[in-house]
Formats: sequence, structure tokens, C-alpha cells
Amino acid sequence: MKTAITVATLAFLAIANTPAIAESGHMDMKHGAGMSHDAGQPMAKMSEGTVKKVDKAAGKITIAHGPLENLNMPGMTMAFAVKDKAMLDQVKPGDKIRFVAMDMGGTLTVSSLENAK
Repeated sequence: MKTAITVATLAFLAIANTPAIAESGHMDMKHGAGMSHDAGQPMAKMSEGTVKKVDKAAGKITIAHGPLENLNMPGMTMAFAVKDKAMLDQVKPGDKIRFVAMDMGGTLTVSSLENAK
């Protein structure tokens, strides 16, 4: 009887731990290694907008934009930080642009920017 209980207990423990064992086998894999994408952020499509103001000292750009689907935001005019201040040299007020804005640590930031064609 004691042997039957021991076997049943071991079988239960083996079955109960299967999901944890299966999950632990992937911890050392580098999924997407080498890709230039911020961790935790979904890949975002570019949005369109018009530059209203460029503030190089503050590292900000004000954009009148359409909906930002990746941020679930409607169209509006607002100021964004920029990931790289060199982006501010590429544009001037009135320029039509395509851009990607992301939430980077609680700050809405333009992570990529190009002149619209």
C-alpha cells in the first residue's frame, strides 16, 4: 500500500511540474537577437503629421498628427521628446513628416522620423 501511495504521489508531482519544466527550457534563448526594437514595445507603423515647432534646446518637437495607433491616441497637436536630438536638424515648422512615437519610460518620444514624400 505504501508503495502505491509513493508511486501515485511521484506521478502527480511529475505531471504538475511539466509546465514549469517546459517553460524553463527557453530562458537562455535570445529571441530576436540583433533586431533594433525597444524591448516591451510593439512594432509600430509610421504616423503622419505636420511639424509645428522645433525646440532644439529642450530636445522637443511639436507635431500636429493623426491617430497614433500603437499608443491608442487620437489625432491632436502635441510636443514629443526625440530619441536623438539630431532628428531636430532634419525638419522645420511646416514640414510634412512620417514618424513613430513610443512611450519610453513614461515620456512620449519620437523614435524615428522622415520627411513625407
